[in-house]
Amino acid sequence: MPLTDFLGALDPQSSQPLYLQLQRALRDAIEKGALSPDDALPSERQLAAELGISRITVRKALDGLAEQGLLVRRHGSGNFVGGRIEKNFAKLTSFSEDMRARGFVPSSQWLRRSTGRVTPDEAIRLALSPGAEVLRFHRLRFADGEPMALEYCTIAGGVLPDLEAVGDSLYEALERAGNRPVRALQRLHALLLDAEQAKALAAKPGDAGLLVERVGYLRDGRAIELSQSFYRGDTYDFVAELSAG
Repeated sequence: MPLTDFLGALDPQSSQPLYLQLQRALRDAIEKGALSPDDALPSERQLAAELGISRITVRKALDGLAEQGLLVRRHGSGNFVGGRIEKNFAKLTSFSEDMRARGFVPSSQWLRRSTGRVTPDEAIRLALSPGAEVLRFHRLRFADGEPMALEYCTIAGGVLPDLEAVGDSLYEALERAGNRPVRALQRLHALLLDAEQAKALAAKPGDAGLLVERVGYLRDGRAIELSQSFYRGDTYDFVAELSAG
C-alpha cells in the first residue's frame, strides 16, 4: 500500500494548516506501523505531487518532524524514519509545550496533589526554611494517550494561588501567576525502572529508564521548582547543542 494512500487527502478548508495535517498523518503512519524505523520517505517532490500540495508545505512538515527526532535526514539519501522522541535538554520548556510542539495532545493522570511541609532535602535544594509549606504534584504524563513520563514535582509555597490552579500544564499555571521559571539546572541519570515505574510507563521491571531532575529558578534567583521525571529509555532522547568558548 503506497504511503500516500495511507495518508489520505488533506483538507485545505480545515483550521489546521496543511503542514500540520501532514505532520500528524506521517506521525500516525509511524505509530500504526505503516512506516518503521529506518524506512525511507518518498521525496519532497513525490509527496507534493501525490498529495496535491506545494513542496514548501511538504518541506515545512518534514522540517518539524526532523526537529522532533521522528525523522532523520541523511545527506544525499533523503528522509528516514527515526525511532525515538528527542527533548532539547538546553531549552526550558514544559512537558505539555514539548508534546504540543511535536503535534501530540498532552494529558495527565493525577496521582497526588497536596500541600505539606518541606522535607530536609527539599529545604536544601530549594533554599527554604525548615517547616516551610510546599505544594506537591505527582502525575503520569501522556502524549496522544500513551504514557510518556512519571513526574513528581514540589513547588515552593506562595508562588501559586492554590492546588487547583494547575490543570494540564504546571508551567502555564506558574506563568499565569507571574512565577514561571526563567532558568533551571537539570541532571540526567540512567537507571533501571522498578516495578511501580514500569507498570505506569507500560514497560517491564528492569527496563532501561531515564531520570531527569530539575531545579527551576525565578528571575530574582529564587528556586521554586524541584522535579523528578522518569522516562522509558527506549522512547526518549535528550539532546543539547554545544558550542566552544
